[in-house]
Amino acid sequence: MSAIDDCPGRITATEIETIEDGVSRTVVDDVATEEPLEIRLVAGTRSQAAAITMRTPGNDFELAAGFLFSEGIIESVSDILRISYCIDPAIDNEQRYNIINVEFASSTLPDVNALERHFTMTSACGICGKANLEALRDRGVVPLPDGLPVPIDSIYSLPERMRESQRVFHSTGGLHAAALFDSAGSLIAVREDVGRHNALDKLIGWALLNNRLPLREQILMVSGRSSYEILQKTVVAGIPIICGVSAPSSLAVALAREFNVTLIGFLRGTRANVYAGTARLGP
Repeated sequence: MSAIDDCPGRITATEIETIEDGVSRTVVDDVATEEPLEIRLVAGTRSQAAAITMRTPGNDFELAAGFLFSEGIIESVSDILRISYCIDPAIDNEQRYNIINVEFASSTLPDVNALERHFTMTSACGICGKANLEALRDRGVVPLPDGLPVPIDSIYSLPERMRESQRVFHSTGGLHAAALFDSAGSLIAVREDVGRHNALDKLIGWALLNNRLPLREQILMVSGRSSYEILQKTVVAGIPIICGVSAPSSLAVALAREFNVTLIGFLRGTRANVYAGTARLGP
């Protein structure tokens, strides 16, 4: 499978007015880029739009792969023949960096009716459909195995280690992150995006394209709240522990308890709230 992601433009320089002690001056500031991305499915001579999301450019192939895997449109990396940016023949075969083609190994397009809507997503809302536990059970998703306990001290260190690895956030202050760690708290991979669900899809897509799924021995750290769509993606990827700096939603807690996920919120300093799966945490 060919997948080379060279999309430019994660940071946009913009002229602003800054006011300090009543004095205004013009400066150039960096802001996180937000642009639409259309994900198209291609099988043989047929194509179909699957989703449009507002995202920060970069790791777009991972985003497309992770999204399709999380939503049950693909089951493994072998389902994908090629991922590429759209080439516009009307403009000297110029690459269209806001359109991704996901070409399938099969000559038949997958059933996108599993997606509750023919998506237009904002960077804020995530995938709002399938908001019930039956949707995951119907896909054959089962509770995760218990695994060995992880020292709580390793968990406490994750927010700071994630922040240290957020390159674009340090420049803009405007991005969410999803980071993957091993049980000792060592960073494996991190992805950033204006949308927290996009950041996680990029991370899952990285694991999918590198044949690392399921992530049964890893820990996920997210920069925002843990909502249902974040937990859904976590469960499908097989991640047993998820930590967030903010609160989870009630449906996220229910999903974590149903599928045996350790769910930690308000992880700040040496304090954490454990909403499910306390057996995985050791001294």
